[in-house]
Amino acid sequence: MIVNHSRALIRGLVIASIASVLVACDRVAPDAEKQEADRRTVDAMSHEHAGDEATPSPAASVAPQRTIVSETLPYAEVDEQLVRGYFVFPADMVDPLPAIIVIHEWWGLNDGVRAMADRLAAEGYIVLAVDLFGGSIAADPAEARNLMLGVVENPDDANSNLRQAYEWLENTAGAPRIASLGWCFGGGWSLNTALLFPDELDASVIYYGQVTSDETALQPLNVPLLGLFGEDDRGITVESVNAFAAALEKLGKNYEIEIYPNARHAFANPTGNNYNPAVAEAAWQRTLGFLRLHLAIESDG
Repeated sequence: MIVNHSRALIRGLVIASIASVLVACDRVAPDAEKQEADRRTVDAMSHEHAGDEATPSPAASVAPQRTIVSETLPYAEVDEQLVRGYFVFPADMVDPLPAIIVIHEWWGLNDGVRAMADRLAAEGYIVLAVDLFGGSIAADPAEARNLMLGVVENPDDANSNLRQAYEWLENTAGAPRIASLGWCFGGGWSLNTALLFPDELDASVIYYGQVTSDETALQPLNVPLLGLFGEDDRGITVESVNAFAAALEKLGKNYEIEIYPNARHAFANPTGNNYNPAVAEAAWQRTLGFLRLHLAIESDG
């Protein structure tokens, strides 16, 4: 009965999704300096992931500790094309729960990201894993680099995508609170989501994503931030993270930054060569506590 109720809810959301997605027509000229910084980040990520494989390892498939219901459904329209994401929630959900926008790594919305979305949903959240690559999933680092560059060269589409994801969760799914969470490429876009919704987003989690020390850009931000980084990350350097933290501190922002010793870039990615199980688990527990605090979910413990 619970699953049937959940499936009926999914069908209703699919219908509502198709009816509600709109093209966001407002476009702003890209910031040339930021685009150049983004291109440098793409090159750094290419170096960090050079020997990685796109296929999730068994470690990426930790079974969720609660029955969940999932579906791929449309949540946005960009360039006259429907964008489909991975939507998942606890099967015993009755009233709308707080939601998390999950943003994929540079591989795209693959099975590893879906597995993480499942784990988050099992913690008691509505989760929408978005797709910023237009349905493409990279098979190797060279393809991932090209997909990431495509977003860097046309950030308006990604901004529109994320705006509509937020609006879909708020208006269609009825989420009372919304956070963002992403890894690597998605970590940078988790911060960008907070900048898109500086007063509305309830929390943002950044796993080793590109950050900024631009105080003008950060000034409007009223979103609690959690940044999780590796001390030995050669792509997202400790210097850049410290500059980010210093800017947030100067501006009086609500933030937590953790730099893990002996951890490299993508320490939480089971697929990559830099995977560090102990650090990944510590960061995961830190993430869950931060989300519980800012999304007001009671801990089972």
